[in-house]
Amino acid sequence: MDIILKTDIAGLGYKNDTVTVKPGYGRNYLIPQGYAMMATDSNKKIVAENIRQAAHKAEKIKNDAQATADNIGDLTLTIPAKAGDSGKIFGRVTNTQVADALREKGFDIDRKKITIDDIKNLGTYEASLDLHKDVKHKVKIDVVAAE
Repeated sequence: MDIILKTDIAGLGYKNDTVTVKPGYGRNYLIPQGYAMMATDSNKKIVAENIRQAAHKAEKIKNDAQATADNIGDLTLTIPAKAGDSGKIFGRVTNTQVADALREKGFDIDRKKITIDDIKNLGTYEASLDLHKDVKHKVKIDVVAAE
């Protein structure tokens, strides 16, 4: 019996795969649990169209992320921080502060997508922006003493 999987099943296949299983396993377990559907011609056409649309949406999301990275370019963010005479700052610079600085420049990037090293001194550092699984971008951070 041929079925189309609606979800990933270990040892059987991945979502949208057409697999052959024993009739009892398909009729009594996979289909009633909502893990699969019969592999009829109409269902095959529906799945093919869904795959095509999902690929189109994924490509658009990736292109948007690449456009954001291109717009950011070689941007250098200036983040003021209270510091002592030796240049050591009180507290630390966090990814939330970097997200706020980006927002002031007109880029709305979630703080969870920003990775920075531990910044405890004044100076120039680099932050990594994870805009998409295939699009990473680096931005310079200039930590200066606050007045």
